[in-house]
Amino acid sequence: MSGTTPNPADRNDLEARLKVTEDTLKTMSRRIDQLERELDELRRRSDVEIPDDILMAISAAVSAYLGNSGKVRAVRFHRHRTWAQQGRRAAQIHHRTQM
Repeated sequence: MSGTTPNPADRNDLEARLKVTEDTLKTMSRRIDQLERELDELRRRSDVEIPDDILMAISAAVSAYLGNSGKVRAVRFHRHRTWAQQGRRAAQIHHRTQM
């Protein structure tokens, strides 16, 4: 060993950096946990089957509206809960009702 002792300022700097790194890792871990919960929720919603009676009701409504010339090709549950998506959906519905 060269006989030099560590500088207290260097030690304090390293401890401060370690603290910042630990805090960053904790924050990232919480965010990853939240994202994994959201992903599980989205997967759960996407796996939900639409009951036959709901499909028949949708088919009947389309048929009544289009005079038996329409065909239901796909039906999906609405999966997004964000306010932006809700706003776009409300605007689209509003524009459809004005036609």
